[in-house]
Amino acid sequence: MRSFLVLAVVGLVAQLVDGSLGMAYGVTSQSLLLAVGIAPALASTSVHIAEVGTTAASGVSHWRFGNVDWDKVTWLAIPGAIGAFFGAVVLASVLTAEAAEPLVAIFLFSLGVFILARFSFRRHEQPVRERPVSRALLAPLGLVAGFLDAAGGGGWGPISTPTLLSSGRMQPRKIVGTVDTSEFLVALAASIGFLLTLSFADIPWQVVGALLVGGVIAAPVAAYVVRILPARILGTAVGGIILLTNAKTFFEAVGVAGAFAVLLYIVILVVWAAALGFSIVVNRQEEKVSGTASRSHPI
Repeated sequence: MRSFLVLAVVGLVAQLVDGSLGMAYGVTSQSLLLAVGIAPALASTSVHIAEVGTTAASGVSHWRFGNVDWDKVTWLAIPGAIGAFFGAVVLASVLTAEAAEPLVAIFLFSLGVFILARFSFRRHEQPVRERPVSRALLAPLGLVAGFLDAAGGGGWGPISTPTLLSSGRMQPRKIVGTVDTSEFLVALAASIGFLLTLSFADIPWQVVGALLVGGVIAAPVAAYVVRILPARILGTAVGGIILLTNAKTFFEAVGVAGAFAVLLYIVILVVWAAALGFSIVVNRQEEKVSGTASRSHPI
């Protein structure tokens, strides 16, 4: 019972982060399962089966709070589901996506720096100018993110969310809601792929149930947080999470280790804290200016 409750709390925390920032449910949950000795294929299977329920709850919650751009869900979700199915088959029967991790980490770390700069430090420029997002971007993005998500144990949110954020074409809350809602098909396809290649009896269903319970409880709370957070602050929060979650693999890829790596972790935390503080101050100033303009020019 204790292990069930612990895993349920893990699922709750992971969904709060994922539902609020559009990433990290799979990475958080899978890391814990691997740490306690569950094989990579079974850990990824457990997470993705649980995600079928948590992403459904998250999608409904985001929809209720107006966080979903349905025009983009189809073009992101269907290629994502195809990629996830083949990623699950690859992980279960052939190899893992570990070889691609350094390149992915370098790409995402670079995006994290760009997003942090775009949303926090550009004081006199709006970080988002809403424009159409090309299907030529959405479809391959979904395909790659879905494959890496299933084969690598996490990657749908960490790849899709920052890529769309870096374009500056969608409101952050719409990106988070759209990515989370699209993930339902990705998790479903990955689960089918795992179930076709693994023994049904080998799946740790207690783990699946615990992660599912925690995630479903957290989904509406996370969707509400996304609804009320200003774009500048939400984008800054996502940028920092991207940097921190990819820092270890990025440092290894570029040959940074030891005390210098620890120092860089501290620098990232300090810069992120400063960026969050700055974005909060700028957002308050923008709200004051907007409020003053509204009172000066009443409708």
